[in-house]
Amino acid sequence: MDMTGEQLIPQPQAATWRALNDIQVLKACIPGCESIAQTGDNEFEIVMTAKVGPVSAKFKGTMKLADIVAPQSYRLTFEGQGGVAGFAKGEASVNLTPRDNATLLNYTAHAMIGGKLAQIGSRLIDGVAKKIAGEFFAKFTEQVSKG
Repeated sequence: MDMTGEQLIPQPQAATWRALNDIQVLKACIPGCESIAQTGDNEFEIVMTAKVGPVSAKFKGTMKLADIVAPQSYRLTFEGQGGVAGFAKGEASVNLTPRDNATLLNYTAHAMIGGKLAQIGSRLIDGVAKKIAGEFFAKFTEQVSKG
């Protein structure tokens, strides 16, 4: 599954970058996120619950940041296990571009799933992934706008 998108964040690039690297902001914005804990330099453990069609699962996994060019871009990789529901793994690239007094955030993501989730069907999974991304960016824009 591949996704791309962009979001105009009504804050300068530096403030947007800080928010993208603030685990409390991320926890508040990731739908179903129960916890995020830093486990090393640019490494995090994440626990989240996701529902895809009839399958609901708690995923425990890792997220790592790489290719960091502050305050402009980074690449993140993620890998999670959802028990009998299966697994998810992938990566995303995030780029920030100043735009007047705002920041244009572009992202490209690629994910793979396996197990019971993979049996549900790609159209349903793609729809849920786009919904989660939409919810994340709506909440992220709201959180950053407060700052």
